[in-house]
Amino acid sequence: MFRTILTFGVMAGLIVIVPMGLMMTFGEFGHASHSMITGYAVMLLAFSLVFIGVKRHRDRTLGGVIRFLPALAAGLGISLLASVVYVLGWEITLALTDYAFMTDYAAAVIEAARARGASAGEMAKITTEMDAMKVMYSNPLMRLPMTFVEIFPVGLLVSIVSAALLRNSRFLPLKTALPAQRRSGERGAA
Repeated sequence: MFRTILTFGVMAGLIVIVPMGLMMTFGEFGHASHSMITGYAVMLLAFSLVFIGVKRHRDRTLGGVIRFLPALAAGLGISLLASVVYVLGWEITLALTDYAFMTDYAAAVIEAARARGASAGEMAKITTEMDAMKVMYSNPLMRLPMTFVEIFPVGLLVSIVSAALLRNSRFLPLKTALPAQRRSGERGAA
């Protein structure tokens, strides 16, 4: 199971961080809701490897049968490792972009408020909140857990669903023989 967790966890982490890192390094900071939708869509794509990894472990290692808790453990292992890879990748991306993310994000939030016609009081409040956020985000003891919590709940949810589905050995069963081979084997036995 360790090899499955290592293989699929690293692959899932890379699937998440490579596009996000490229968008942050070479792209322009986009609209926050668009970035969030894109980010979570990429996370779901990456965490599809949880399902594939658990199924592969069930079929290749366990002969097509797995119970809920071992399936959940494998899924959580993959999710945990993918989340750690994401956090490390995000830290590398921040370093490569001179830690400009939060400054750019705060500027985008303030500009969006200004564009929608926020009052002077609202603008002052938003500016104060963004300044506090920049200070908090500059502390790695705050930033690292925040980054981990962005991604791990998605992996947790996918792990639970995968374990619930794959504990049933009739759900996407292990294919042991082609249908033509089974039929010819049945005729020979009769």
